[in-house]
Amino acid sequence: MCVLCGEFVMQVHWTDRPLDDRNASESVVTGDLQRARLRGRSHRTRLTNQILRFYGLRLDDWSGSKYLLSDKKGSSIIVQDLGGLWPAAEKLIARTLDPLDPLLLEALKSARHESGEKG
Repeated sequence: MCVLCGEFVMQVHWTDRPLDDRNASESVVTGDLQRARLRGRSHRTRLTNQILRFYGLRLDDWSGSKYLLSDKKGSSIIVQDLGGLWPAAEKLIARTLDPLDPLLLEALKSARHESGEKG
């Protein structure tokens, strides 16, 4: 148990498990599996930040077990897993977020076009 937040740190949320391994352990693993989990987590954080940037928010990994969600004013919320991200983001910016907001989709499309990604 984490001495700072009182949460269990040995549980792996389903969003941190590999998509191709339905029998993946719910506990933290070591070695190559741990490195793969952290790489996937880093990738998900980068993708999530592409969306959160539109709302002026930023997500950072916190030691591979939690996330730190911050706004530009310096306010932060600890997020246990990506399942708790959206409610925390709404709380931080004090409004409802719409993942299908046409302005958000256009911003993502423009960012993708500027980076040279196809699609």
